[in-house]
Amino acid sequence: MAAGEPLIGLGVSGGIGAYKAVEVARLLQRRGYAVQAILTRNARRFIGPLTFEAITGRPVITSQWSAGMNSDIEHIALAAGMRALVVAPATANIIGKFANGIADDFLSALFLATRAPLLLAPAMNTVMWQHPAVQDNLARLVARGARIVDPGEGYLACGWVGRGRLAGPDQIADAADRLVRSVDAAPATLTGRRILITAGPTCEDLDPVRFLGNRSSGRMGFALADEAMRRGASVHLVAGPTPVPTPAVSTLTRVRSAAEMHTAVMAASRDVDAVIMSAAVADYTPASGASSAKIEKSGAMTLALERTADILADLGKARCGAPMPVLVGFAAETGPPEGRAAAKLKQKDVDLIVANDLTATGAGFDVETNQVTLVSASGNVPLPVMSKADVASAILDRVEALLSAVPAVRA
Repeated sequence: MAAGEPLIGLGVSGGIGAYKAVEVARLLQRRGYAVQAILTRNARRFIGPLTFEAITGRPVITSQWSAGMNSDIEHIALAAGMRALVVAPATANIIGKFANGIADDFLSALFLATRAPLLLAPAMNTVMWQHPAVQDNLARLVARGARIVDPGEGYLACGWVGRGRLAGPDQIADAADRLVRSVDAAPATLTGRRILITAGPTCEDLDPVRFLGNRSSGRMGFALADEAMRRGASVHLVAGPTPVPTPAVSTLTRVRSAAEMHTAVMAASRDVDAVIMSAAVADYTPASGASSAKIEKSGAMTLALERTADILADLGKARCGAPMPVLVGFAAETGPPEGRAAAKLKQKDVDLIVANDLTATGAGFDVETNQVTLVSASGNVPLPVMSKADVASAILDRVEALLSAVPAVRA
């Protein structure tokens, strides 16, 4: 093991996903970190310490009562040297201990003893995940600065189908790496600011099988959320259906339809400093709602559609000319977008429109780059083809400039 490698504590609690933590350890090492594995008693029911020791090259901590463990007050010594504490899987039990300050094993004592940032990758039965006690405990931890890698959806070990399966090892390792880098990066220019960001598409259901949608992947919105977190903001991400892994944020709300996104955004916008509407929200939805049964084929079909609520325009109306929250919209066009963007800027009473031509090389949906023009009352600023991470940085530079003249909504 190379000297000077930053150390990450990898806590493993007692869930079926514990075996995936071995891959998390390996991926963290590939990213240049030393890894100290800490297994709870129940984690050892699913996987043995020897596997982690072989991967990390370090003795695995399994108990605070092991011989020699208290010669240096091990949980204090480790706590002082860690750059982050990652818990994967994080069961409902360990989340509850952390939220309520219970320290009855090495991992929970380590959590109380460290000032290192915390990253949790929850995994549990879908009903447990949805239980108010679990969600309240997570909310308390997030309020104290914890980051969450949201669990995925699919078949669970218990045989149920739903949200609760452990996020992928790559997703967890990437989130840990970003967390360490964000703490190292200075200055944290958005500390104390609350940013609401939307991302991805919406789906307007026609029947249990079909829906109206679009090609948005969510990558641009996720890049914005990741960059805002790196700058120290508290980020609430409202995400439509997309297979792209979501970044670790302060609060994640998943929605499906334009109506659901409208409800979530209008409620969350009441106490934020800025709203960045990068989601590709459907303009139309079936006028009669979704059919409860599959619509059978019968030749030509006429489909009646009605307009969905314009979320960005409603945000502009809601602030009644006040400077807060700062409002940023997107205009995706097929052709030069500046004229339409300028019209949207005025009509919807917003501060900045990020405009792009979907037909331009290196721009558009489901690619890693973008080429945009920042349209505001002070003029247009065209940007070259850039990674979406760099575009996100440029957008947030403008948001910071707009916020610099007004105090934070909430300290």
